[in-house]
Amino acid sequence: MALSLDRQGILATGKSIILKEAASLSRIAGLLDRNFHASVELLCACRGKAIISGMGKSGIIGQKIAATLSSTGTTALFMHPADAAHGDLGVVSEDDVVICLSKSGMTEELNFILPALRKIGVSIIAFTGNKRSYLAENADIVLDVSVEEEACPFDLAPTTSTTAMLAMGDALAICLMQEKQFTHRDFAVTHPKGSLGRRLTMKVSDIMATGEALPLVEETVPLTDLILEMTSKRFGMSGIVDHSGKLSGIFTDGDLRRIIQCRSDILSLQAKDVMTKGPKTVSADTMAEECLKILESHRITQLLVCEDDNRPVGLIHIHDLISLGL
Repeated sequence: MALSLDRQGILATGKSIILKEAASLSRIAGLLDRNFHASVELLCACRGKAIISGMGKSGIIGQKIAATLSSTGTTALFMHPADAAHGDLGVVSEDDVVICLSKSGMTEELNFILPALRKIGVSIIAFTGNKRSYLAENADIVLDVSVEEEACPFDLAPTTSTTAMLAMGDALAICLMQEKQFTHRDFAVTHPKGSLGRRLTMKVSDIMATGEALPLVEETVPLTDLILEMTSKRFGMSGIVDHSGKLSGIFTDGDLRRIIQCRSDILSLQAKDVMTKGPKTVSADTMAEECLKILESHRITQLLVCEDDNRPVGLIHIHDLISLGL
């Protein structure tokens, strides 16, 4: 039997939950104080790792915070508090900073390892909504992530509170990123896979066509030979070079259509008679992302790749860049 769902009621509830969590985040932002600044300073000065720990939903948020820190220039890992009590504390050194996540500050598994962490000598930052808790009392710095109520209608399921922890972790990560002057090039090193990594790391030299695949003719060849070279390759164009091999111009299939329409003596023409002089080019070291911007801004589909002395060494087509997800 199909359920009859109240569409408007569902949409209204969904909107109210999102707005409730947004209001809580706004409140959390107002709670930031010198403790947040001290946390950034402590993590900036950390000679070891940032170790994040928490149970249940807080632990899941902790895993995400650890991943964000690691990808933005702060070495971090997640340590499950229950596993820590059974040997995983061996990963902790005195140079580390441990970030403990607990809404109540009374999480048994987390608090159980606090004395051991103290004995190791690490600094502890607490994300908690209870500043009078055991966790808060045993932390060096307490970041207040208290919420007035969960988005759950029974005020039970961790919802608004975990959102607050996540936002606090993001705020720390981005502040650290800026303080460490972590650039988008640094970001590329930690994100080599996928379109993001390709966009930030791939150069024209990595994908350009070279050798026999490169359409090139000399200035003095007949137009018919130029057409044959252009059509035998897959780019719809050909580069034209002088007797020393330096680029003189290009000829495209669009140029061919225009020549046919306005000239009746095409069989007597040479490549130098029909080429477009001074075409745009890029170097092999140009980033693929920048090359795509050039192609799009000038509304062209291909670029010849030239060495410093203007000798063509490759060709790149916009389709090659798009197919890579750039």
